[in-house]
Amino acid sequence: MDYTKYISKVTQLIPPSGIRKYFDYIDKDTISLGVGEPDFPTPEGIRQEALQRLSTGRIPYSSNAGMPELREWIGKYLDARFGLKDYAVGDILVTVGASQAIDLTVRALTNPGDEIIIPEPTYVSYVPAVMLSGGKPVIIPTKAETGFKMTPDCVLAALTPKTKAILIPYPNNPTGGIMEYSDLQKIADIAIEHDLMIISDEIYAELTYNGKRHVSIAALPGMRERTVVLNGFSKAFSMTGWRLGYAAGPTPLIAAITKLHQLTMLCAPTPAQYAGIAAIRQGFENNWSDVLYMKNEYDKRRRYMVDTFDSMGLMCHEPEGAFYVFPCVKSTGLSSEEFCDRLLHQKKVVAVPGSAFGKSGEGHIRCCYATDIEAIREALERIKEFLKTL
Repeated sequence: MDYTKYISKVTQLIPPSGIRKYFDYIDKDTISLGVGEPDFPTPEGIRQEALQRLSTGRIPYSSNAGMPELREWIGKYLDARFGLKDYAVGDILVTVGASQAIDLTVRALTNPGDEIIIPEPTYVSYVPAVMLSGGKPVIIPTKAETGFKMTPDCVLAALTPKTKAILIPYPNNPTGGIMEYSDLQKIADIAIEHDLMIISDEIYAELTYNGKRHVSIAALPGMRERTVVLNGFSKAFSMTGWRLGYAAGPTPLIAAITKLHQLTMLCAPTPAQYAGIAAIRQGFENNWSDVLYMKNEYDKRRRYMVDTFDSMGLMCHEPEGAFYVFPCVKSTGLSSEEFCDRLLHQKKVVAVPGSAFGKSGEGHIRCCYATDIEAIREALERIKEFLKTL
């Protein structure tokens, strides 16, 4: 039976995630630098809170938008950590991970034919989300020479009368690039002049290095009213499997996004919401010590990986955010996918081809340093041996 006539054309056009391709081949001897998942356990206090709630025996739905108490804590967190002030309960929606927040926000903003500007290399979910909403993703390439930043010239060149929004994914997955205040101000000026919305994915906001602090474009003058901030608990609090994220923005936009959420997901898991309350409350109580400990450990691994790749001759832009390095493998004469395929089968190391993140990622590979330092050392030794075979 030919099922292609039943499956929607847009679904057929969307390729499967290039990040997940290699994981069917993983065995006990394989070292994975692939999936972006913290290797630290969820802090004990967060786990204990969830266990206590589970022990009550009844876990009801929360309100569609999420527990009011959790949304209050999220507002306090955004203010304390990033200077995003005055986000009230009605300005925040709790979602099933930041991935759902991306999907819902894009759908709520996009009419058929609307164009959404997306910098590339980019996380694998953005382009499909726009396509599934009937919109058109407009890709602007970024380069290592400019720190993989979104530049105003590229944004202006991509504008058309159909442009609806700009997606700003910084700190960036896969490049580790960040946008500082001066960089964001230029994009903000364009958004205001051309009356555009901003979708700002800030899931790696707690993970910046070299003394840099994350800046949210929503904190810039005139930008709160035209920005939806997306974030979550997975990276900062090592809570990936808890699936807890959120969107914060102007009340009318959050109401529209909540409408889609209540008709598709109803609410985020209640135990995870209690854990989210504990994560933020304990963060204030211990001066964010768990968050900062993990960040400092990532920083050590980051510097080690960059230095080691450079010493191999695989030039590596120094990432200043997230937990990925994005070394260039063009000198090997292999494509990104060829490099990763051969590395996996010959040396049992998983890396992700840069091409999985769009055409602009070709010639690079993504390696995640959210894994044990001894595993990183062994993986890099195997990569060094692999290079000798080329």
